[in-house]
Amino acid sequence: MFKKILIANRGEIACRVIKTARRMGIATVAVYSEADSNALHVDMADEAVAIGPAPAAQSYLVMDNIIAACKQTGAEAVHPGYGFLSEREAFARALADNGIVFIGPNPGAIAAMGDKIESKKAANAAKVSTVPGYLGVIADATHAVRIADEIGYPVMLKASAGGGGKGMRIAWSREEVAEGFARATSEAKSSFGDDRVFVEKFIVNPRHIEIQVLGDKHGNVVYLGERECSIQRRNQKVLEEAPSPLLDPATRRAMGEQAVALARAVNYDSAGTVEFVAGQDKSFFFLEMNTRLQVEHPVTELITGLDLVEQMIRVAAGETLSMSQSDVRTTGWAVESRIYAEDPQRGFLPSIGRLSTFRPPAEGAVDGVTTRVDTGVNEGGEISIHYDPMIAKLVTHAPDRAGAIAAQARALDAFCIDGIRHNIPFLAALMDHERWKAGRLSTAFIAEEFPQGFSPRAPTSEDAIKLACVAAAIDHTLNARKRRISGQLKSHGSVQFQRSRAVILGTQRQDIVIDHDGGELQVHFEGPGSRAIAVRSSWTPVHRVWRGTVDGQSLICQVRTIFNGAELTWRGMTTTARVYTRREADLAALMLKKKAADTTKTLLCPMPGLLKALLVSPGQEVRAGDPLCIVEAMKMENMLRAERDAVVKSIFCAEGDSLAVDATIIEFA
Repeated sequence: MFKKILIANRGEIACRVIKTARRMGIATVAVYSEADSNALHVDMADEAVAIGPAPAAQSYLVMDNIIAACKQTGAEAVHPGYGFLSEREAFARALADNGIVFIGPNPGAIAAMGDKIESKKAANAAKVSTVPGYLGVIADATHAVRIADEIGYPVMLKASAGGGGKGMRIAWSREEVAEGFARATSEAKSSFGDDRVFVEKFIVNPRHIEIQVLGDKHGNVVYLGERECSIQRRNQKVLEEAPSPLLDPATRRAMGEQAVALARAVNYDSAGTVEFVAGQDKSFFFLEMNTRLQVEHPVTELITGLDLVEQMIRVAAGETLSMSQSDVRTTGWAVESRIYAEDPQRGFLPSIGRLSTFRPPAEGAVDGVTTRVDTGVNEGGEISIHYDPMIAKLVTHAPDRAGAIAAQARALDAFCIDGIRHNIPFLAALMDHERWKAGRLSTAFIAEEFPQGFSPRAPTSEDAIKLACVAAAIDHTLNARKRRISGQLKSHGSVQFQRSRAVILGTQRQDIVIDHDGGELQVHFEGPGSRAIAVRSSWTPVHRVWRGTVDGQSLICQVRTIFNGAELTWRGMTTTARVYTRREADLAALMLKKKAADTTKTLLCPMPGLLKALLVSPGQEVRAGDPLCIVEAMKMENMLRAERDAVVKSIFCAEGDSLAVDATIIEFA
């Protein structure tokens, strides 16, 4: 077994590998760019080596720097994680040439399967059902349009060396093919150093299902069940689960056997994933093979009880698989949410900044439910513009799907992040979505269910009552605290706060009366349908998460205290709760509302990023929908378009400038 390995990656996957290596008694070496000098994976590893500037193309993608770090530290093997160099045949060969073991498949398997064009050719040769498409190299946009015309629309343009949604575009017309080809090739080159793109038929209303395979260097290959990864946006996975609610045992076996046959055909000898696009009728077609560990591997680990990183290390060291196919058993259900640094209310655009608060839910197993958090950040860390926006992966496992979803919902409610925008409210709303809970999934789920984008819904009926109770309890706790602060009140006697209050949730007002008896608060609601609700909680102002019971039911809610109230976030709902005396509430209703600034004549940068291209000039007329500029953020290129017909008056920045969110790019006449 290896004594020391180097992890040629960063963030949560580097931390993930370090944890397993440490448990196996293997020393670890981290590598880091200038932007990652204070990163968590650097602190966790036994040693760390600087490998270059912040851009990945000058650090994490430079093979010579990785090899030099191995020689400097005496690392015997390299785990590549996912992304970066993980599917580069040249990297595996370069390591071998320098006497360093690659913890991944052999270079021949990477060449055959890692390249998406070559993998489809291999799948065809192995008689695996594949999606119709063009498997050759596409010369230019004109060539891409001609191919798309022949295949029929819609089509998918995909980077041959890609993954993670980078270098991928869906096109419904000739015009979209031409534009998508330019964006896909550019993203592919910057993310993977390889600008080749291929075209295939895009299957409408599909499901994305993948099979985890594991092989060794002695010809043994098994499959470890499937994962459903259909909840995606911009071709990037958001939620994953194992097993899939679509498959029956016969379909699962057929997909698994095809995946194993394909792996055997290329002598595959590590952990890998064979991806399929599946119809709602359980028909399936080979999509691609990822010759690496997948981001979503934890759901497979939780249902099988296997550590896939450990298996990869053991296989790379020459060990034989410890199980045969008949030994593979799956238990329960696992759900994974990807916590991204992005603003779901602004089209999921990236967000950067410092994590002023980062407090994930507690990990571990309680009452048959397991909660796991894989992350590469800590409180006070910085989310950089240079890398993928994923902050963490939250995984829950329970005996059945409903239990795993309920556990995920509770864990999301308890996951507290401040300092940047993030997608936890959106993920929490998904957990409460009836279509998701029913398992009626497709890769178009988000586009279909959120056609106007995501906005946290306002609480209604019973939800509003529960949150009003939480707000009242918070207000009562804060008032009790004020009474205990010495010198803050002039009266020498006991100060009594008014029991009659008004809770305003958004624009809804609830008149209440509060009674306190020991550890229980009684909130009496007045008016039609008057009722009294018991509230219990040990919350104090130092906590960002309120935990307690409302009317005997457990409730976990995120809290940001504000003047006369709190901002509450629960199950994808976000509301401002103000708690006043009745007189204060009457006066507050008379206050004038502040008007928002007029921004109709300006183009503001919707995200922090790099201005990669300006496509207009002062004095130019533009029509609604015309492209104005391209902003690159977190390895994704975003085209900004004109919202109406206008004339460009002034441009306030130049290509190559770094832009903050809401920075003015263009002013219109």
